Amino acid sequence: MPLDASAGARLGEALGTEALGVATELCRREIGSYLNAAEGVDDLVVACTQERALFSELAQQKNSVAPIRFVNIRETGGWSGQAKDALPKMAALLAAAALPDPEPVPSVEYDSGGHVLIVGPAARALPWAGRIGAQLDVSVLLTDGDSGEMLQDRSFPTFSGNRISIAGWLGAFKVTWQQANPIDLEICTRCNACVDACPENAIDLTYQIDLDKCKSHRDCVKACGSIGAIDFMRSATERNGEYDLIFDLSDTPSIELHQPPQGYFAPGCSEMRQAEDALKLMQMVGQFEKPKFFIYKEKLCAHSRNEKIGCNACIEVCSAAAVSHNGNQIKVNPNLCVGCGACTTVCPSGALGYAYPRATDMGLRFKTLLTAYARAGGRQAALLLHSQERGTELIGRLGRLAKAAGKLQGVPARVIPVDLQHSASTGIDLWLAAIAYGAANVAILVTAQEAPQYVAALEKQIEVAQAILSGLGYQGTHLSLVRADTPAELDAALASLQPGQAPAQRAVFNVAVDKRSTLDFALEHLLKFAPDRQDEIPLPPGALYGSVTVNKATCTLCMSCVGACPESALMDNSNMPQLRFVEKNCVQCGLCEKTCPENAITLTPRLLLTDGARQPAVLNEAQPYHCIRCNKPFGTLQMIDNMVAKLSLHGAFAGNIDRIRMCADCRVVDMMENKRETSITDLKRTH
Repeated sequence: MPLDASAGARLGEALGTEALGVATELCRREIGSYLNAAEGVDDLVVACTQERALFSELAQQKNSVAPIRFVNIRETGGWSGQAKDALPKMAALLAAAALPDPEPVPSVEYDSGGHVLIVGPAARALPWAGRIGAQLDVSVLLTDGDSGEMLQDRSFPTFSGNRISIAGWLGAFKVTWQQANPIDLEICTRCNACVDACPENAIDLTYQIDLDKCKSHRDCVKACGSIGAIDFMRSATERNGEYDLIFDLSDTPSIELHQPPQGYFAPGCSEMRQAEDALKLMQMVGQFEKPKFFIYKEKLCAHSRNEKIGCNACIEVCSAAAVSHNGNQIKVNPNLCVGCGACTTVCPSGALGYAYPRATDMGLRFKTLLTAYARAGGRQAALLLHSQERGTELIGRLGRLAKAAGKLQGVPARVIPVDLQHSASTGIDLWLAAIAYGAANVAILVTAQEAPQYVAALEKQIEVAQAILSGLGYQGTHLSLVRADTPAELDAALASLQPGQAPAQRAVFNVAVDKRSTLDFALEHLLKFAPDRQDEIPLPPGALYGSVTVNKATCTLCMSCVGACPESALMDNSNMPQLRFVEKNCVQCGLCEKTCPENAITLTPRLLLTDGARQPAVLNEAQPYHCIRCNKPFGTLQMIDNMVAKLSLHGAFAGNIDRIRMCADCRVVDMMENKRETSITDLKRTH
C-alpha cells in the first residue's frame, strides 16, 4: 500500500489527531509498537483484519484493558488499481472504526438440550442417527422404509409417518405427523415374526409395510399376536413431539423458507451438506442468545383498522415468516427474526425500526465516513452497503485478486465499503441522509444468497428515492443495486458506477430515531440546495408519500375514513361537516380507500414540497342538515337523502319516513307520541 510518513501526517490531520505512525510488519518485526499501544486504556484501532486473532491473543496475554477494534484498509482500497488515491477512504474507514460501539439492546435467548429429530427416508435417516447418536439425543421419524437398512437395538425412539408439520425454533420445535403405516414402531419389538410370516415380502427390516405389495392376508397380524403392533384398521393417528433441533433429510423440506428457523437444517440428499449440517448440529447444544433486532411502535402501525387490512408490507417481505397479523397491529416473533431488517426498510410509518444498530448509530457512521473522507480531500464519495458475511468475503477476494493477479482493478478509491448486519437493513431515510451528507452514490451489494423478496423491496425503495432526487434536479443515478456473486462481477459493477450530483453543501443534521423525522431533515436539506426546485414530485406506486382525492359527488361525509386513518392524516371538523387532510402525515397505507363505503377515495403517490403539505386541506364539506323537529344540526343533506332513499321501504320507517329527517332525540320522542304504533308493552303473552 502507498503509505509513508507524509500519508500518516495527512491521515492524522483528517482524523484530528497527531500524525499516524506507519508500520510495514506490524504483526511481526514491529509487534512491539502494537504491544506498547495496547498498554493504555484508550480505544485502539488496528488497521489489519488478517491478524485479528494474533493481536487479540497478544492483548489477552498482556492483560490489556484497552478496547480494540479492527478495520480493513488493505483489500478495501490499498490493494487496487487506484491505491494511490485511496488515502481519503482510509481516513474515512479509520474514523468510523473509532466510533463507540452501539448501545446494547435486549437479547433473545435459546436453550437447547441437544434433542434432535432426524426426519427422512430410512436410507438417510438411520445411518445419520448412528453417527451423531453418541453426541446428541436422537429421535428418528421415518418417511418411508428401505430394504437396505434395518432397525436393530432400541438405542433411540423411532417413529414413522407422513403429513409432517414443523413449527418453532432452536430449543422449542413442535412437530406433528400422521401415523399412517399399520406397524407402530414404538410398540414393535422387532422380533421379525411379521417379516417371516408375510408371503409377499412386503415388510422390510425397518418394519414398515409396503401397502402396494400387501395382499391383505393378515398373516403378519397373527404372527404379532398379543404384542399388537400391527393394526390395518387403524385410522391415521396424529402424533406429536417437542425437540430442540431438526435434521430434515427429506427431498422436499418441511419448512420451505428462505430463512428457516435457527436449529432447523434441511440438507436434502446432498451428502456434503449433510456432513456440514451435522457438524453444526453438534455445536448447537447449550444456551445461546442474539440481539433483538427490531423495535415496534404500535401507535404508528398502519397495518389494519376494523378488520380492514391496509399496509401489509412487513408481512409480505419477511423471508423468515417472523411477522404475522395480530388484530389491528402486527406481531414480530423475536425467536424467528434473523435480523435482516427488510421489514423496517419497507415500513412507511416507522412503526418498525432496526435496533442493532439503531438508525441513529448507522446515521452517525455514514456522517463520520463522509465527513472524514471530505476532510482528507476526497471527492464524489460512494457508499457500498454490504452484508457482514457474504459481502465482506466478496470484497476481500476482490482486493486480493487485484493485488495478486492484476487482472482486476479492485475497489475504486471513491467507493467506501460499509458492512451491515444484512444488505436490506437500511432504507430510504438513511440513503437520502447519506446523499445529504455529501455522498454521490449509495450502492447496495446483493448476491444470489439474498431472498428474492428482499431484492424486490430494495428495488422498489430505490425507485422512490431516486425519483425524489431526480425530481429535485440532482443529475445522475444516485442509488443502485450491485448484483455480484464473483469478484469479477463485483469489479465490473463498481467500475461502471457513475457519480451522481450531490448537494453543494454537506448537511450537518443527525439522523433521528423516527424514520419520518429523518426524512424531513434530509428532504429539507436536499430541497434547500436543489438544482431544480419543484413544488410536487410524482412518485411510483407504493411510495410512502402521497395525496388523497375524494369524489365529492359520492362522498357522504360519514367520516369512516377518519376513524380508519392511523396517522391522523384525515380529520373531521367538530364545528361543521368537513373532511380535512394533512398530506405530510399520510403514509399511503390505503386504509381510508378500503374503508370508504362509497368507494369515493383515491390515493395518488407524490411528494408535495410546499407548505401546503403541513396545512389541513379541505377535501369535502357540506352545510349541516337540521332536524325538521328541533332544528338541531345532525348530518349533511346528502347523507340524509341517501338514508331516505335506502331506508324508505324498511319496516322500521314505513309510514314514518320523516323520522329519518329527525335527530336521534326527536326520533324517540316522535315514536312515543304516536299512539297508533304498537309498543313492546302492548304485546301480550300467548297461552
